[in-house]
Amino acid sequence: MQSRLIKLAGVATFLCVAAFTPHLHGQIVNNTVSQLDTALMSLLAEPVIDPLIDPPGQFHAVKPQEFDPAHTNLVQAAWLDGIGCPTNGFIAVPNATFTGVAGTAPFTDSACLSGDPNDQRNQGLLLAKTGPTENFASATAELINVKGIMLTELGYDIRKLGVSTDPLGSHCGAGAPRFDVVTSDGVVHFLACSSPPPTTQQSSSTGWIRLRWNAAGLAAAFPPILPTDTVKRIVIVFDEGQDTLGGPDQFGAAILDNIDVNGVLVGHGATDAS
Repeated sequence: MQSRLIKLAGVATFLCVAAFTPHLHGQIVNNTVSQLDTALMSLLAEPVIDPLIDPPGQFHAVKPQEFDPAHTNLVQAAWLDGIGCPTNGFIAVPNATFTGVAGTAPFTDSACLSGDPNDQRNQGLLLAKTGPTENFASATAELINVKGIMLTELGYDIRKLGVSTDPLGSHCGAGAPRFDVVTSDGVVHFLACSSPPPTTQQSSSTGWIRLRWNAAGLAAAFPPILPTDTVKRIVIVFDEGQDTLGGPDQFGAAILDNIDVNGVLVGHGATDAS
């Protein structure tokens, strides 16, 4: 197992130099990305789902977890209260002397006019990687109960100002946060925050962007995700750090919300981060 991780770490280092450079998608680089993602998916245990209790193909949860085989303690994935994109929320209005609350006013961010109806605490999904990109560790989030579906849309809301390529706010690179979509034929498909570019972007003046990839966007993934492909597994991976390989922002973190699979939004989860 140790020798296997060393080999994978070497692949990861190559990816840091080449594959995560924005818009660099030559055949060799894409093949290497695919090799690393295939290895990563084999190391991440699949969720155990009881089909009698939880019928297949009904996406309903996103489970954060850290892939950190060397125990570096430099990655984190967690749902946290109060950091998500507010839908049907409210703000407190102070009284004239600022000693208390005079009332409330409704507040919804214009990027997320719709959201997860079961999110009662405005949760957001924090994905963070501290330190260099070459560290063989990732913040991940498993999409639960997607096996057997065919994709028409993927997406998420990201806490970021402007457009997806803007350096302000959450990191949104050509390699992270990305969807790794495993199809029934065992192929791992790669679709990252800025590569291929989202089909649609709905931004706001208060710091959120809704990113969505429809059939055309999915077809631009590597390899392409076709309408006839059957999904086996989907994992969000965040593995770009705070160095220059982490894009122009070098922030090493992103906050996501309203994870979208075929129009079904999940924006909450267990808040039990370590």
